[in-house]
Amino acid sequence: MRTSRILLATAMLALSGIAAAKPLVVCTDASPEGFDVVQYNSLVTTNASADVLMNRLVEFDEASRKVVPSLATSWKISPDGQSYEFSLRRGVAFHTTPWFKPSRPLNADDVVQTFNRMLDQSNPWYKSSPTGYPHARSLGLDTLVKRVVKVDAQTVRFELTKPDATFLSALTMGFASIYSAEYLDKLAAAGRQGELNQKPVGTGPFVFASYIKDSTVRYQVNPAYFAAKPKVTGLVLAITTDAATRYQRLQAGECQLAVGLKPQDVASAKSNPALRVVETPAFMTAFVAFNSHKKPFDDVRVRQAVNLAFDRTSYLSAVFAGSATPATLVYPATTWGYARDVAPWKQDLGAARRLMAEAGYAGGVDTTVWVRPSGSVLNPNPRLGAEMLQSDLAKIGIRAKISVIEWGELIKRGKAGEHDMLFMGWSGDNGDPDNFLTPQFSCPAVESGTNFARFCDPRLDGWIKAARVTGDIKARTRLYQNAQKLIHDQALWLPLAHPTAYGVTRATVSGFRVSPFGRLHLEGVAVN
Repeated sequence: MRTSRILLATAMLALSGIAAAKPLVVCTDASPEGFDVVQYNSLVTTNASADVLMNRLVEFDEASRKVVPSLATSWKISPDGQSYEFSLRRGVAFHTTPWFKPSRPLNADDVVQTFNRMLDQSNPWYKSSPTGYPHARSLGLDTLVKRVVKVDAQTVRFELTKPDATFLSALTMGFASIYSAEYLDKLAAAGRQGELNQKPVGTGPFVFASYIKDSTVRYQVNPAYFAAKPKVTGLVLAITTDAATRYQRLQAGECQLAVGLKPQDVASAKSNPALRVVETPAFMTAFVAFNSHKKPFDDVRVRQAVNLAFDRTSYLSAVFAGSATPATLVYPATTWGYARDVAPWKQDLGAARRLMAEAGYAGGVDTTVWVRPSGSVLNPNPRLGAEMLQSDLAKIGIRAKISVIEWGELIKRGKAGEHDMLFMGWSGDNGDPDNFLTPQFSCPAVESGTNFARFCDPRLDGWIKAARVTGDIKARTRLYQNAQKLIHDQALWLPLAHPTAYGVTRATVSGFRVSPFGRLHLEGVAVN
């Protein structure tokens, strides 16, 4: 009898442990463009693929603000700064799925194939991406990386054409996630390269299970994860494009975490004992990009006129409700190298009308403003913000038609340069000013599509490139300040806001931390 009671108690304890672990449901704001993260540059796609399915050689630790080991346990940089050698972690398993069963753990072949696919035009995978490789191209890695060399099974070396102060931190970005060479070879041999975008394989804490567009992405826990195993039994991204509905679903317990809520709902959540608000200043900028390749925004005077016509104070109050600081330049003022002597644009309708007349548009001009349908941390109320801009533009003779375009389509067409004006946002990955300047304002970024202003200037491009070559912070600061002043004077953006990043969870959730870069760190989250 005593033995039976002990067995029964043991079984009950085991069952209670099983019951304590639950799946995590996250209400997100948009569908990912796909799951082959190197093809895309949106944060939505990074969160759904790179952040949960994959790992990089190194990661950026947001607490210490340092690059730390991940798939690489250590690295050595040559004295001339042109060689980076990484020692790989042993025994890292790629995901086992119905469509792929790895025969070996991670090794140097995987790293070589991952980067050659993006950088080597002779690689069989190079032309398989319909959209190219926007991050690799905009960062100039195709000219920076001379070769990626397998030193031995557990060692890989990157040989560069010149020193680059941003190279190591760039490897923490989502596009630098490591793929299985074995899986890539299998797909290429069968002529099914496109399947990589629907059937991803990585080494990360979660394993892809299924995806229904505009509905759900489901993941299982990776039982062979090399780091701490996730504390939930599974993960679901519940795609909910309407911010108000996301909050309603969170209140109803249909999801345990919601992102991209309206500031008013975040304020409400703070007084709800069933919810918790996690927040941090974001390394992000919300902006409107002018397409400098299209009239009337090929004229700097028109771009300046829009900046002078816009009522930022009213916009920030109505759209962000006190949850953001006004943006003057391309990244927050807390960033090193910030050009503090540049004055913000102030509303002056008279000066704006004079510039419009000087540019030959005294009688007005027609244009379009593109905006996404769903709210996000960088644009909590897209329609309202677009209507406020439309109203201000009308005061100086710019007749703007608002076009609401689905997020994935908006990104695709914006990268192709089809827009006139485009509400957009950008998030850095590690606090370095180059996170904004190279992908948004360099000449290669025009070709890759991430430069939404479509502006290529030899001086600006030269300053950005020179800052990457030197490790001297003072020299980099001077170059970045020059760049910021030119961007401001040329009015390439209508800078809007630097938001606060929020995540709102049920009170039963623990271990969630909100990222200033908008990344989703879910491996340490528990649902009690």
